[in-house]
Amino acid sequence: MRILVVGAGATGGAFGTLLQEAGRNVTYLVRDHKAEALRRDGLRFVSPDADRTQPVQVLTTSDTAPAFDLVLIAVKATAFSSAVTDIHPFIDANTRILPILNGMAHIDELQGAYPGQVLGGLARIVATLDGYVVHQKTPMSSLVVGSLTDAPIPNDIRDALDVPGIDFSVTDDVVGALWDKWAFIAAASVVNCLFHAPIGRILDAGGEGAIRAAIEELEAVATQSGHPVSDPAHRQAVALLIDPGSSFTTSLYRDLAAGLPSEVDHILGDYALRAKALQQPTPLLDLTLIAIRANL
Repeated sequence: MRILVVGAGATGGAFGTLLQEAGRNVTYLVRDHKAEALRRDGLRFVSPDADRTQPVQVLTTSDTAPAFDLVLIAVKATAFSSAVTDIHPFIDANTRILPILNGMAHIDELQGAYPGQVLGGLARIVATLDGYVVHQKTPMSSLVVGSLTDAPIPNDIRDALDVPGIDFSVTDDVVGALWDKWAFIAAASVVNCLFHAPIGRILDAGGEGAIRAAIEELEAVATQSGHPVSDPAHRQAVALLIDPGSSFTTSLYRDLAAGLPSEVDHILGDYALRAKALQQPTPLLDLTLIAIRANL
């Protein structure tokens, strides 16, 4: 199976390396400047158990290649619409497309562009990018995939993605899993962005009630959408966000604090739009969006 990984950033570089180390045929689709660096230096991946540099196959949008069997989209939401267009020369009717972004807007956009070819997926990994070096910060590395149609996930895709270093699983309700993660990330981002602090400091300041209110508010939207957050996901959200001394912050908050392009519209803005369409009140989410947008 020929796999095209769109983006060689933190998530794409980590999963791409693990796939390549297991003998999978992996190519990266990247921008021209990054292609030059990767062709010259390879891709360095530092995980908790190893530090290695792999020679890699790369393409840019100006290159040509036969259609790939699987396209794994691992870019930030800010680059997603470009990626939808960029992959077009590298797919055919048999290609399956697996985006691993947070939220749901990307699923809608991809299904509109490539109906019947999109799979649902979500990743859990704590990774960062330092220059062109990918750092996996914790051992956690999981990938959950599910069908968005009545057809099952093809066995060759299951086999291709089930490799050492990735806790791979297939779910019968990938949309529900996406909502579970989205509700958590949205609630955590509301808390971090509203109070400009990591979880431990917010708790020290007496913020437990506000954190619980944010979780309840965001999970109510998921319920109204027909995808109530599962009990395990709810318990995990509470455990992570009511953890004394925790330094936890979301990547959305970290990007905003650093003045970088963020996924605020994709994660929080789209959530607010869906809540409004459902007539579900989200006062904390709305206040957070005002605070963020007033300072952009």
